[in-house]
Amino acid sequence: MPLPFLTADRAFDATDDVALPFDDHDHWRRPYRPGPWRVVASALLLLLASFVLLATVIIAAAGTLPGAAACFAVAGVTILIALRMLRMGTWVSRHGVRRVRLFMTVTVAWDRAVGVRTVQQPVRWLGLPRTVQGQALVVVRRQGEPLALLTDHNADFLSRGEAFERAADTVEAWGDEYRRP
Repeated sequence: MPLPFLTADRAFDATDDVALPFDDHDHWRRPYRPGPWRVVASALLLLLASFVLLATVIIAAAGTLPGAAACFAVAGVTILIALRMLRMGTWVSRHGVRRVRLFMTVTVAWDRAVGVRTVQQPVRWLGLPRTVQGQALVVVRRQGEPLALLTDHNADFLSRGEAFERAADTVEAWGDEYRRP
């Protein structure tokens, strides 16, 4: 029994002139899916936060409100870090390219970019200090040093070479379309 309302590949009516959400180039979007390492790390942090929230309830039931407040604050920070980890990555729009990290976000407008290209260079393995030889997608800025957007050894693309190539090609295509020479 087909369930067309559950699939994304169903045929749309030709009379619909409404743009699909992914057709609006003014909104920031990630041109790839988050990798399994990032999703697993975020899921484990959310699991830890659920245990801390359970401890908060037990501590509050015991009558120690300052301890419960401290546990609640730790759980809140853990949840915020897990959600921020899911937001990390490279985002593109008509306005530019954005690199979102855990504590910092860098946005480069397309008119301030000279080019977007894939280069061979030492890259960090899962964001740790250890470096390995790999590929990185960098945006070359008019002023300042190049900004690495994606690497083939980060939490989104570790052991997913084809996904890295597709994401790099997509970001390069966005750059070619919206960058002014």
